[in-house]
Amino acid sequence: MARTKYPISKEFFPFNQFTPPMSRRFVMLAQLGMKTPRFLWKDPQLHVQSQMIPGYQGAEIEVFILTPEGLPTPAPCLVHIHGGGFVFEGSSSHYHLAMTYAKDARCKVVYVRYRLAPKNPFPVPQEDCYAALCWVYDHAEELGINRERIGICGDSAGGTLTVTSCMMARDRHAPVRPLFQLLVYPWLDDRNVSDSYHRFTDTPMWNSTLSKKVGPLINPSPSATPLAYRSPVEADSLAALPPAYVEVAEFDCLHDDGVLYAQLLEKAGVSAELHETRGTMHGFDTVFHAPTSQAMIKKRVAYMRKMFDT
Repeated sequence: MARTKYPISKEFFPFNQFTPPMSRRFVMLAQLGMKTPRFLWKDPQLHVQSQMIPGYQGAEIEVFILTPEGLPTPAPCLVHIHGGGFVFEGSSSHYHLAMTYAKDARCKVVYVRYRLAPKNPFPVPQEDCYAALCWVYDHAEELGINRERIGICGDSAGGTLTVTSCMMARDRHAPVRPLFQLLVYPWLDDRNVSDSYHRFTDTPMWNSTLSKKVGPLINPSPSATPLAYRSPVEADSLAALPPAYVEVAEFDCLHDDGVLYAQLLEKAGVSAELHETRGTMHGFDTVFHAPTSQAMIKKRVAYMRKMFDT
């Protein structure tokens, strides 16, 4: 069946015409092939350190700590959680974003390599990312980080994990309370009943057909994970969560997830900025240098700097 033609901007070529296959076999092959890009260590304006830290249930996970040259300490810090449907490693664009955030927002960035499904399904990704957030707080002094200036961000599945990390910190009365949550086309509603979910079944990069296929890989035993940590918009309460920046793409099955979450935050008394991008599909900023991508990255950085300066 031919795919629907959507008026997505040509600036996102070739990804405006790309949709990944989705099967357990493809995912496992992709995980073997995705490597950390070498350019991460080649920017003279950044110092990059790799470190293994405690994850969920005694496992270790890797983080990359990015520090801009000349950054005064103690510095603000951004915990960066990549997307990828809970099954793919971060792409080169995720690393470009982390590097840009560090340099332009003038903060340390801790990039989290959480464990992936299907080998590590829910709640492992959620717990790994929460563990990383707590580790940053607990080791703030030796990392040169200001404990009161820790923000957290993520795109797509990373948006889920950003929200659940904030929820876990609140629900478990952890000392760390992120200064803000910055979400880019986040995946937040597991009910699959939204208008955008039903409309965008064949959009490039991601769509609801892919969401259906990946569901059994990432969440084979739903009862093992509290509802709020697998479908945050269904949480009993969103009160006492950090202020939010929420960005959604126009032609994206997850568009309504972000809109609803921003609305629910406001109803709960939590400040939320909603940014609806036009002519975009899920993952549009994979084309890192596209004009729309660069414009939205500037908006994200401006929000970070505003929050870090409060």
